[in-house]
Amino acid sequence: MKLVVAYIRHDAFEPIRSELLELGFPSMTITDVKGSGRQKGITESYRGASVTNYLRPKLKIECAVADGDVQTIVDTILKHARTGNVGDGKIFVTAIEQAYRIRTGESGEETLQAHPDAAEAVNG
Repeated sequence: MKLVVAYIRHDAFEPIRSELLELGFPSMTITDVKGSGRQKGITESYRGASVTNYLRPKLKIECAVADGDVQTIVDTILKHARTGNVGDGKIFVTAIEQAYRIRTGESGEETLQAHPDAAEAVNG
C-alpha cells in the first residue's frame, strides 16, 4: 500500500478529480495549504506599503492506493498539473504499513480497492 501526496495549483484540481473518478479512484483527501519552494514570493502593495508573500496557496491531495495503482494516480496528476512553470507542485509516494476500515474491520489492501462503479454512483 502506498500514500500518494501531491501539492498542486488550485486550477489543476478539477480535471484530476474528474479523471481519477472515471478511473475508479473516488477516495482522496483535499487540504488547502500554503508553502514555499523555488517559486518566488509575490510583492503586493497594501495601504501604501509593499508586502512580499512567500507562502503560495496550493492544494494537497492525499490518496491511499494499492501498490499497483500508484503509477496510474501519479500519471493522472502529472497529466493535469504540469504547466512547465515554476510552482507546478510536487508529488511524494510513501509506504503505508497498515490500513483498517473502521465500519467493517477489514484490513490491508481490501480497504483500498478501486471502485469500478464510483463514477456511476456519483453521476447516476
